[in-house]
Amino acid sequence: MSKSRREQIEELEDKALAPYGMRSRDSKGREIPEDEPVNRTAFQRDRDRILHTTAFRRLEYKTQVFVNHEGDYYRTRLTHTLEVAQIGRTLARALGGNEDLTEAVCLVHDLGHPPFGHSGEAVLAGLMKNYGGFDHNQQTLRIVTHLERRYPNFNGLNLTYEVREGIVKHETEYDVSSAEGYEPDKRGNLEAQIANVADELAYTAHDLDDGLYAGMITPDQLEGLELWEMLKKSIEWDGTGFDEMIRHRMIRRLIGLEVRDVVNATSEKLEAAKPDSTEALQKLPSNVVTHSEEMAAMNRELKNFLYENLYRHYRVVRMSTKAERFIRELFEAFASEPAQLPQSTKERFSNGTDSLERVVCDYIAGMTDRFALQEYERLFAPLTVP
Repeated sequence: MSKSRREQIEELEDKALAPYGMRSRDSKGREIPEDEPVNRTAFQRDRDRILHTTAFRRLEYKTQVFVNHEGDYYRTRLTHTLEVAQIGRTLARALGGNEDLTEAVCLVHDLGHPPFGHSGEAVLAGLMKNYGGFDHNQQTLRIVTHLERRYPNFNGLNLTYEVREGIVKHETEYDVSSAEGYEPDKRGNLEAQIANVADELAYTAHDLDDGLYAGMITPDQLEGLELWEMLKKSIEWDGTGFDEMIRHRMIRRLIGLEVRDVVNATSEKLEAAKPDSTEALQKLPSNVVTHSEEMAAMNRELKNFLYENLYRHYRVVRMSTKAERFIRELFEAFASEPAQLPQSTKERFSNGTDSLERVVCDYIAGMTDRFALQEYERLFAPLTVP
């Protein structure tokens, strides 16, 4: 009997991946057993399921730093996610990891973000403090295991264990959540670690790009930052006549230098640790996918600069403060009178599946920035049609 296309791909994986790369045929599988397709691996199927979700499409109108209506140029959660996936695949290919698993974890990692970015998450976390809390990683897991309804035999997407593990073990400087139920004593696999670094690398570079484009930060302010000076030297720019092409070159070179550094630093760690399996890599005392100490220090300096000059810029703070008020008032309005919720949402509360507060939280977390503003107007603007 001839081998299926999936089996052929699995054989290619076995030859191409490093010993510690995650092979799709070695997956711990799905919570609900399914026959895998003949033309795709399990991780390719996961990727495709993620791409077709409602939650993924909504990322187009969810904030990264700038609210969507401020302009078409700025990153949204969707463009950020695609950029993370591209960087993740590049790193996985260079380090002997599974590109398809890496891509799936990268594509799914932000599905649980509420509207208005980290401001939205902070206010929901406060509102849900006495009702089980709110964390966007756990919300992502909730979406793919419970909230998406696309298949007759199960709720969610029935993703493989490895993708779900990548969700709960997603961690950056701003993201640390519980990995309960997914062997929390172990590190994430190589592919999950790659997704973590790709996320942090992407948002730092692209927030810098957006901030420069918006004029909220200027090249003069960046003078003296070690990484900025390295970039100037790298493209042989003397610091005068900053324009769009120079900005593009600087950001492109920044990503290139960061990726090269991750590959080199991680390769050194792998060579020193010599993990001979995925299990061995996950039992190491620290993550192997990392920057060099020198690059980490330069990144720290740049992140501090962005926090002080972009994330705390008065325009961003004003929008964040408004966003917190919008979400708080929406939550209080729906929780005090659930009859205002759409019928399909009310049913989840009325049939006892979830508490009222959790249902309201899910409803708000799933909103785009634009829809949240529209709902706010429908509820509170006196002349707006409900």
